[in-house]
Amino acid sequence: MDDNTLQPTFDSIEIRRPALARAYLDLLATQPGRPLALFAPRRVGKTFFLDRDLMPAATETGVLPVYADLWLYRTDPLGAINHALEEALDAAAVPKGAAGKLAATPVKSVTLLGAGVSLGDAPRQRDLPDIPELRLDTLVVRLAAQTGRKILLLLDEVQTLADFPSDLIATLRAVLHKRKDQVSAVFTGSSQEGLARLTMTSGAPMYQFTQLITFPVLGDEYLSHLILHFASIHAGKHPDMEALRVLFARLGYKPALLRDIVKSMSAEGMTDVDLGLMNYLSDDRQTSGWNGLLSPLDHVERMVLTAIGQGLPPLGKSTIQTLSDKTRTRVTVAKVRSTIEKLRKMGILSNTGNAITIDDPLFAEFVKRGHQG
Repeated sequence: MDDNTLQPTFDSIEIRRPALARAYLDLLATQPGRPLALFAPRRVGKTFFLDRDLMPAATETGVLPVYADLWLYRTDPLGAINHALEEALDAAAVPKGAAGKLAATPVKSVTLLGAGVSLGDAPRQRDLPDIPELRLDTLVVRLAAQTGRKILLLLDEVQTLADFPSDLIATLRAVLHKRKDQVSAVFTGSSQEGLARLTMTSGAPMYQFTQLITFPVLGDEYLSHLILHFASIHAGKHPDMEALRVLFARLGYKPALLRDIVKSMSAEGMTDVDLGLMNYLSDDRQTSGWNGLLSPLDHVERMVLTAIGQGLPPLGKSTIQTLSDKTRTRVTVAKVRSTIEKLRKMGILSNTGNAITIDDPLFAEFVKRGHQG
């Protein structure tokens, strides 16, 4: 049974899923050389799961987890992977204490009766290759040899690779296949379109190589913890479970967003979930941040974003005509496409199936209501 006890603050409420982590590790063990790709929208808890559940479970089984955030370093994802492996190799190579240093260093001379030891230079391997693709392969081999453990490579937001030449992705696939006795991998992705380009498109470098799995979102257990903690503060008063379910779904099952809304409701002693959402949307701390996202955009770009927030097809003929009318300028398909790409790279938009959506559902509500400064 997962250990999810009632926590003393809203921020410390955590839902742990060690059984799910063990299930993924068992699946990896049955298919050496074939990574798992966990898909879910951003901010539903994938990274938390990797850090708090999957990495500890892997460590318990003797596997060495190595994590790389490809979204954070999306201009150089292969560099991010290599850097993570290098950090793990550095940590493994540092001798622990004086005895470890002595054991790892050749002896130059011993004084009379062995009372003193003069150490030589520490043993040194050849330099790592400068070419990133060769460096990746060498790092995997050295880290596995240095630690005597199999590596679990955790690549967060792997759809970032879809924007790079196929040679880079082919290199990763080749290393994972060639070194399958030394390394396995779990990918996460939040762009269905990006993952499809990597793993499901015929001819793509990862085609039929990864096993795509829908990562399960949190459910009533999380909502129950929020309700119980709210009730512990307000003498039995609490939000309605069904109302929270509806809001959680509306938020795209993003636990941190729901927690923040319930926290703000608790601060006001408010149990009405709809009213709590309205108050949260109008809070100056939220609106200033959202206006900050809008400030770099020109008028046409803001109107494109508003159309997407309203659920209109941004490339539809009638939408483009409406954009032209409202902006009093000639809006072209090329302009809309470039705007969508700009907003996607800013992390504002996501591709979900065939639809383009605003990633943050509360920001989408803000935009849809026309609150643009």
